Amino acid sequence: MEQSDTGYVVHEGCDHIFFVGFLGAGKSTLARNLGSLFNRDFVDTDRLVERLCGKSVCQIFASEGEARFRELEAQVLEGLRGRKSLLVSCGGGIVEGARSCELMHQMGTVVFLDGDVEDSLRQIQHPEIRPDFKDEGCARRLYRARRPLYEREADITIDIRNKTFKQVASEAGQLLWEKGLL
Repeated sequence: MEQSDTGYVVHEGCDHIFFVGFLGAGKSTLARNLGSLFNRDFVDTDRLVERLCGKSVCQIFASEGEARFRELEAQVLEGLRGRKSLLVSCGGGIVEGARSCELMHQMGTVVFLDGDVEDSLRQIQHPEIRPDFKDEGCARRLYRARRPLYEREADITIDIRNKTFKQVASEAGQLLWEKGLL
């Protein structure tokens, strides 16, 4: 790692930051905003899978199933190997794919945005476009099943409970900067 003429840190090799967490945790918004602040590109794994298939995530789940979707997630992660310094917003279930978890750790740092299911339920604007969100009871069961997976895969955990997005972005930016990741 070295400093460029622009004042930004220049990283060598594949050093992505992968944001994981439950539905509505703010992963995409955080990646986009930190990307703007720190002059880094950001991508969203769900959008990459959609582009790859020419279908929405819901359509993929309906026509090909969740197992196939998890394979496609790993495939798009594999495609990020040739790029560097990306901020990657991951779909809420990416931690369910063993290959995806392995790839994230090989290519960078996994940051878990740790919140409560109630916060997520409030944040989810369009539940109809989330294939693994059928109703509140389903969301609660899914949260209980995934939370240990997020905790297991996290290199860094950021508690987002009772914080504004601005507070979370500030804390994440400062923490990642101090660790030399941004």
